[in-house]
Amino acid sequence: MAIQQSAKVSVRNDTDGDADIILFHNNSATGTQRARWTVGSGKTTPPLEVLFRTGSGSELDFDYWSILFVVKNGKDAGCYINTGSLIYPDWKECNLGAADAGQSITFAVGASSFDIALSSLPCKDGMTRLAPPARAPVSHVFVVMLENHSFDNMLAMSGIPGIKAATPADCNIYVDPAGRTYTFCVQAGAPVSLSTDPGHEFPDVVEQLCGQGVTFPQGGPYPPIDNSGFAANYATSTSEAPYVPPPLSEVQDIMDCFKTPSQLQVLYTLATQFGVCDHWFSSIPGPTWPNRFFLHGASSSGFDDSPTNAQMGEWHLPGNGFDYVHGSIFQHLAKASIPHRFYSDFVPSSWLSAYSDDPGAGSRAGAVPQASALTGVSMSDFESLEDFASDLQKPYPYPYTFIEPHYGDITGGTYRGGSSQHPMDDVHGGEALLKAVFKAIHASPYWSSSVLIVLYDEHGGFYDCLPPPEATPPGDKPPFGYNRHGFDFSTLGVRVPALVISPLLRVGSVDSTVYDHSSVPKLLEDLWGLKPLTDRDSKANSPLSLLSLSRPREDRIELPEPMSPLHAAPRRPSSARRAEILAQPVPGSGNLAGALANLRKADAELSATYPELGPPSARGATIRTRGDVEVYAAEVLSKVRLVRARRRAARAGGGV
Repeated sequence: MAIQQSAKVSVRNDTDGDADIILFHNNSATGTQRARWTVGSGKTTPPLEVLFRTGSGSELDFDYWSILFVVKNGKDAGCYINTGSLIYPDWKECNLGAADAGQSITFAVGASSFDIALSSLPCKDGMTRLAPPARAPVSHVFVVMLENHSFDNMLAMSGIPGIKAATPADCNIYVDPAGRTYTFCVQAGAPVSLSTDPGHEFPDVVEQLCGQGVTFPQGGPYPPIDNSGFAANYATSTSEAPYVPPPLSEVQDIMDCFKTPSQLQVLYTLATQFGVCDHWFSSIPGPTWPNRFFLHGASSSGFDDSPTNAQMGEWHLPGNGFDYVHGSIFQHLAKASIPHRFYSDFVPSSWLSAYSDDPGAGSRAGAVPQASALTGVSMSDFESLEDFASDLQKPYPYPYTFIEPHYGDITGGTYRGGSSQHPMDDVHGGEALLKAVFKAIHASPYWSSSVLIVLYDEHGGFYDCLPPPEATPPGDKPPFGYNRHGFDFSTLGVRVPALVISPLLRVGSVDSTVYDHSSVPKLLEDLWGLKPLTDRDSKANSPLSLLSLSRPREDRIELPEPMSPLHAAPRRPSSARRAEILAQPVPGSGNLAGALANLRKADAELSATYPELGPPSARGATIRTRGDVEVYAAEVLSKVRLVRARRRAARAGGGV
C-alpha cells in the first residue's frame, strides 16, 4: 500500500551574490509544489514541504526538480535554470524514497551546478545561464501589442491625474466639397465599434496631422503639424476597406473618447494601479505593419506604408521572411543566448479567439500572427494564449515574451470576433485578453521580478491632441527598396496608449518621457547590456527607469470583468452579403494580404522542416479571392496544429 509522505527542502545559495530562488518539485502522483525566496550569499532558504509516496504501488512515481536562480550581484550575476534532460529540459529526475520521509534536506545551487542532496538517491544537475546580469531586478519581460487607437481616444477621459490629454476645447474643422464647414470637438462616449475603418496609411496620417488637403512632398520634409485634419480625413478617406467614407453623421466618432473608467475598466485599473506613459508615440506616422516592425527591430527596413503583395511575395520561400539590416530583436537575443517565446490568441481546435465576446464572427486568418513575417520566426513558434497561465505555473525559461491578439474577421474585412480592439470590432475582446495576461503573470512565481508592457501599434486614424516630435532615423540604410514616399523617419507617429505594469512601479505613475516602439528593444538592451540594433533604439529612451521601487509591492490587484459596450455592436452581414464579400479579390496590401503572405511562408517552412507533412499546398499559388484565403488558412493551420501538438506532447511527457 502506498503511503503519502513529505519532506522539507531548503536551498543554499552557493554564490557570492544575493539571489532570488524559485524551486519546483513535481511528483507524478502528488502534483507540484513550489516556493520563491530571496537569500544572501551562503544563506539557506526557509523550507518547502514536498509531497511524495512510498510503499508498494508507488514504484511508478517519479520526482522531478527544477530551479530558477537569479543572482543579482557578485561575479556570478545573471539568470540561470537547471539543465534538465534532453527529453525534459529544465527538469531533473531525482526520486525521493523512504529515507527522505520526514527529513529536512538542504540542496545547494550555484552558477554551474544544482546539488539535489537526497538521502535516498542524491544527484546533480548542471545550470544554464538564461540572461546576463540585469541592470534592474527584472527576470521576465512581457509585451502585448494591440491595434489602432490613439492615446486620447482611449485615455483622455480617464481622469488620471497628471496626464496630457485632449479636452472638449480641442476641435477639427471639415470643409465639404460644397464649401460648407463642419466643426467636430472632442467629447466623451466613444462608440464601441465603427462602421468603416478610419484611414491610417501614410498619406492619411499626413492629412490628419497637418490639415485638410495637405499632402507629403516626395522625399520630405514632413509638413508642419497642428493635428487639425483628423475629422476631414475620416470624412473623405477611401484607403481602408470597405473603401467608402462614413456618413457625415458618424464623422464625430473620430474625435470621441471612451469613458475609460466605465467603458474600459481593465485598461483603467491597470493604468491607475501601475504606470501610464503619456508621451509614447508610434514609430512612424503610418499604418500597422511598419509600426510593428519597429517594435521588433527598431526599424521598418524602409517601409513607410503598408507592404504590398508584390513586396511580400519573396518572403514565403523557405528560410526567407522580412529582414532587418541588423537583424530583429529576436535574432539579437538568440545571439546572446537569451531565450524568448511567442503567444497569440487562438483556440487550437478552431483558430478563433479565446477572448472575444463574439468569437464566431471571426476568421481563421485572424489567428495568423503578424510577427511570423520575420525571418527566423515561424507561425508554429506561437503558443496558444489559453496555455499562458498554466505555463507560468511551471519553470519558465524565457526572459522575453511577445504576445499578439486575434485580429478577428480580416477575411471579410469586418475585424469582428477578435481581441485586437480594431475600431470595427468592439473593445471587449482586448479587455478580456489584457485581464487574462495580467492575471496569469500576477499569479505566477515570476510576478515580483516581471514587467508587462501594453502598447497599441498605431492610432488607427483617431484624434490625438499632442503633435508628434522629431525622431532619430534608424540609419540602417536598407537595400530592399520598400520606401514609397521618400520619408526619412525623422518624425514620430501619432501618440498611442502605453502602460508599464510591474510590482516595481509606484501606484499611479505617470511618465511624460518621449518613447516610441523602439523603446522596447532599448529596454531589453539596457536590461541585459546588449548593443543597439539601429540609431533609433540607440537614441531612444527606455522605460526601465520607471521601475523605481527597491522592493516589489506585495499588494494584490483584482481586475474587474470587462464591461459590456455602451452601444450595441453591428449585426453580422447576411449570408448573401458574406458570400459577396468573400468573392472579392484579395486587397493589394493590408492585413489580409499580410496574413496571406505569412500563410505562404508558414506553408513553405513547415514542408521544408517536416517533409512528412507533404509539399506546400498548390492552393497557395492560385488564390484570388478573400474566400480563397480562408480555405487556404484552414489547410496551413492544420499543419501548424500538428506541429504544435507534437512539440507540446514532447514537453509534457512524464507528467511534468
